[in-house]
Amino acid sequence: MMSSTALSSTVSSIPDVPGTLNVYSHSDDWRALALANFGVFPYELDGVVCVSIEGFIQGIKFAPDDPVRVQAFQSHGWSAKHLGKGAGREWVWWNGQRLAYGSTEHHALIARAIRSKAAQNGGVRLALRACAGLVFRHDIGEPIPPTTSLPADVYCRILTELRDELLRTGSVADAR
Repeated sequence: MMSSTALSSTVSSIPDVPGTLNVYSHSDDWRALALANFGVFPYELDGVVCVSIEGFIQGIKFAPDDPVRVQAFQSHGWSAKHLGKGAGREWVWWNGQRLAYGSTEHHALIARAIRSKAAQNGGVRLALRACAGLVFRHDIGEPIPPTTSLPADVYCRILTELRDELLRTGSVADAR
């Protein structure tokens, strides 16, 4: 884990880019914090309550009978991130299915979770609306590992699609 001094240095070294919103859990922008994976915005997906997107991302790395899975679903922020450190990077599990880690299906599952978070949380929808006309980016101040669950381009595409749906229709359809 980064020290707070190193983190402050990293955050201040991430350049602002006009016309964009850097969705990052250490942002100074409320919209970025509401949309970031680390925040506490509870939602339900397929009957499972999750506290954060990060907890979901880490939890699905564990087989259904692993107690760490439930612990991850109830976690947020760095606590959730650290729970996933011991997980494999070959499979994720959801609804009785085993999906290849990093596959299109894996990313679609994460997109469903992010969709549910947005549909079930007014503050998230408010943040999405407030991003009209902005391009989303995800720059954490260091290279994102190739083994990440959610590549930046996929993450930003999901947020863009949700924002555009909300602006076009006035709502975000739930993925429950």
